[in-house]
Amino acid sequence: MKTQTYYYQTFTTEACDVTLVGSDLGLHILHLETGAGKKDGFTVQPDWVEDNSRFNDIKLQVQEYFAGQRVDFNFETPLAPQGTEFQQSVWHALNQIRSGSTCRYMDIATQINKPKAVRAVGAAIGRNPIPVIIPCHRVVGANGSLTGFAHGLDMKKTLLNLEGATYRG
Repeated sequence: MKTQTYYYQTFTTEACDVTLVGSDLGLHILHLETGAGKKDGFTVQPDWVEDNSRFNDIKLQVQEYFAGQRVDFNFETPLAPQGTEFQQSVWHALNQIRSGSTCRYMDIATQINKPKAVRAVGAAIGRNPIPVIIPCHRVVGANGSLTGFAHGLDMKKTLLNLEGATYRG
């Protein structure tokens, strides 16, 4: 049985460096090199293959997003985030949040028909492997204030400000 090959490329945006990781199935990871948050320990694995010709549609659109030239994404490359069925349902719900708007964790829990699973929703959001594109930054606390973001609150503010979203904080 052939093992799956993972490819990556790192590039610069106006806000930070970004690393994309994927396979022939599509994009699995978008990492923001912010130096903050719980995903700060991200490292390229020795068996991943650097390939700057892959994911160029994603690279271009992410660069345009951080330059303030784009708010929505439309890729040829499929997104292939790896997670449990519950996580996938949360990530799918995140994709329904329009650019420039926010919602609360409880709204996502209600949307996926798990109204008592607010903490589990928060955990799934924190494990989102493709931030920005799967817009976990658009989720705020119950009172509209900024809450955690795996790449740091400063980056969350940057993303929301790029989209013109209002929030408390």
